[in-house]
Amino acid sequence: MTDTADVVVVGGGAMGSAAAWQLARRGADVVLLERFAPGHTNGASHGASRIFRLSYPDRVHIRLAREAERLWRELEHVTGARLLTVTGGVDHGDHPYLLELAEGLAAGGVAHRWLGPEEAAERWPGIRFATRALYHPDSGRLHADRAVAALQDAARALGAVVRHETPATAIEVLGEDKVRVHTDGGSYTARRVVAAVNAWAAKLLDGLVPLPPLRVTQEQPAHFAALVPEARWPSFGHRFAEGTADAGHFYGGVYGLATPGEGVKVGFHGVGPEVDPDRRDFTPEPAQLAALREYAHQFLPGVDPAAFTPISCTYTTTPDANFVLDRHGPVVVATGFSGHGFKFVPAVGRVLADLAVDGTRPDRRFASAR
Repeated sequence: MTDTADVVVVGGGAMGSAAAWQLARRGADVVLLERFAPGHTNGASHGASRIFRLSYPDRVHIRLAREAERLWRELEHVTGARLLTVTGGVDHGDHPYLLELAEGLAAGGVAHRWLGPEEAAERWPGIRFATRALYHPDSGRLHADRAVAALQDAARALGAVVRHETPATAIEVLGEDKVRVHTDGGSYTARRVVAAVNAWAAKLLDGLVPLPPLRVTQEQPAHFAALVPEARWPSFGHRFAEGTADAGHFYGGVYGLATPGEGVKVGFHGVGPEVDPDRRDFTPEPAQLAALREYAHQFLPGVDPAAFTPISCTYTTTPDANFVLDRHGPVVVATGFSGHGFKFVPAVGRVLADLAVDGTRPDRRFASAR
């Protein structure tokens, strides 16, 4: 059996679902294929909390985040889902990156201000501040599971077909404007395919498109029981200067945010063990889990470091941490979101729709070959 569509989107996580929504908004005949069941935990789009922020040192990411913020609100409006909660955000530590970040926020017109450690601790008693802190009030959190569901609901409402438990087994390029996507139950012929499979990109796209080296890791944050009400937690980052004892012990720094009903999510960024996404054990690495608990003990008086629930997710990281958003012939690729992509999801969907419809490319930093 062979069906036809204008665009087949492979990968029903956040990015693929956003692409399906944006393509359906333009009137395209879209089929979205997801290999797993709804709400699965095998990739990078599950859970109840992701950080949203405009706080980047460069205008490219700031512009993309602003666009995403507008589209998140639009998605909330059309679906009735509550997705983005503004809590404010704060970065602290002794790493020089904070100065670079403040300069970028000023250049990009993003609201921010420095707080002394005493003022920061008074505002957020769950965090211990040893240095001044950079506050950005427009930051917050996104509900990941609801976001994926809302994107698929919005795509369906515009006519897109969403098929779960339908893995794409191969992509066959038949011409500049023709591609066939194979599944165990048949195939789909289309003008374009959007491959938004992240950790599975190297497996599915081998030989079809050039890709930078992709490092797939199993990241291991945890939810700690909150001693300070969850409503009083910002999203936060703590960066240690390279070469310091804390940097070595705490893998350079941490991120965190409240997850209502689950506690405070705390994790190291991009330092988990490398894995095959089809052969994960979902088990925390003991040394990193011990370091995470020690960090909570030293720097988070607002949590109980002995009361925690480990979490497991994947990062797919490029050498420069920039995403891959590109097109080669009829194949559009989205991967390498490097642990900081979720905030941009609906804007990335717009970029992928542009690539599929008319080949409009985003900033060169997102090219697949660089």
